[in-house]
Amino acid sequence: SPTPGTGGAGAAGAAVDGAPVNLNTADLAALDTLPGVGPATAQAIIDHRTQHGPFTSVDQLLDVRGIGDAKLADLRDRVVV
Repeated sequence: SPTPGTGGAGAAGAAVDGAPVNLNTADLAALDTLPGVGPATAQAIIDHRTQHGPFTSVDQLLDVRGIGDAKLADLRDRVVV
C-alpha cells in the first residue's frame, strides 16, 4: 500500500507502482527510495548531473561518490536514463 505523504502518481520523478526511477528527473526524495541509496548518495547523484549534465547510461552511476559495482548491480533494474 502507498506510504502516506509520498505524493501521488504525478510526483516528479517518483517511482510509482515499482516503475524505474529516472536518474535525470528524480528528486532527492525519489532517489532516496532506491535500495542502498540514502540522502547523501541521492544528493551525490543530483550533484553529479548538475555538474556533468544528464546521465546517458546507468553505468555512469559508477562516477558518483558512494556508488560502486555492488550498489550499481542492485540499482540497475530499478533506474533508467
